[in-house]
Amino acid sequence: MSAVPHLTFDVSRLGMIEGHLVVPKGADCEALSLPVISLNKGEGPRLLITGGCHGDELEGPIVARRLVDWLLETQTCGRVVIVPVLNPPAVQASSRNTPIDGLNLNRVFPGRADGSVTERIANAVSRLLLPMADTIFDLHSFGPMWEFPPATTTHPLADPDLMARTIRMAEAFKLPMTMVWEHPETPGMLDLVVQSQGKVFVCAELGGGTVSAEGLAIYEAGLRNALIALGLVEGEAEYPTFRHKKSTQILETQRSSDELKSPASGIFEPRCSVLDNVHEGDLIGILHPMGSLSTDAIDLRAPEMCIVYAIRSGAYVNINEGVALLARPLKR
Repeated sequence: MSAVPHLTFDVSRLGMIEGHLVVPKGADCEALSLPVISLNKGEGPRLLITGGCHGDELEGPIVARRLVDWLLETQTCGRVVIVPVLNPPAVQASSRNTPIDGLNLNRVFPGRADGSVTERIANAVSRLLLPMADTIFDLHSFGPMWEFPPATTTHPLADPDLMARTIRMAEAFKLPMTMVWEHPETPGMLDLVVQSQGKVFVCAELGGGTVSAEGLAIYEAGLRNALIALGLVEGEAEYPTFRHKKSTQILETQRSSDELKSPASGIFEPRCSVLDNVHEGDLIGILHPMGSLSTDAIDLRAPEMCIVYAIRSGAYVNINEGVALLARPLKR
């Protein structure tokens, strides 16, 4: 077996090919073989779709696999490479981080050839998969403790042309929300590596909790819309129905006050839903302290007019822990 990462097939071959991305063994574990599917119709856009970066976010791997049969019937040009699970050990353990070395795969890119298993996965992806694509869709979900609408996400980019192309691609999914969020500079994220190469990267997110048939259908519809927009598939895009509505909005968040935090420990009771418009002083939720029966519940209210784009879904929270995330319409 080769001591360097490699693909077990020739990605330039036409048609559908199933193979593996082999991540070499190291001191911590044996070699890994990540299933890869290539659907190559020749000239046209080159797209990479990845899922399973975090092992407790299972919608991405499911939808990535479901796309294959549809693409076999509908793809007209270009090449789509699909890797349903980037981090098999994490998925098998239903763990956000890799259980072998405890690392978060989306914090170690571009990885290291001589590193631990998570770093070796990132190195293999960076060396072999990213160069073959012009556009990357990375499929995530928001985590089991939050309510979050089906959405595409990105962050502000210094390159105005790349920012415009990224927003257009994120909008093309036609999911209920496109979020441009300012997050603290976090080295090692896959999107930062891709965008530093001038390529379009869109992260798709689905709400937390359980994997639902409705959620998967919306997620898949969004991906199909994006493939139509790229020109890989012919057809008319449609807005997926979310809570009896067919609409989308572009939001941004970049202030520290956009995260509403708990003033004490207790059980958080949400009093609104995602994508609700709230005014200053409106009730977002109630915190129920558990330390004493005589302690009054605490109302948590909106600091200003805004839109609730994520909310904790009934959880015990610690003091200063986030319970709701707020945003406003994007100013073009």
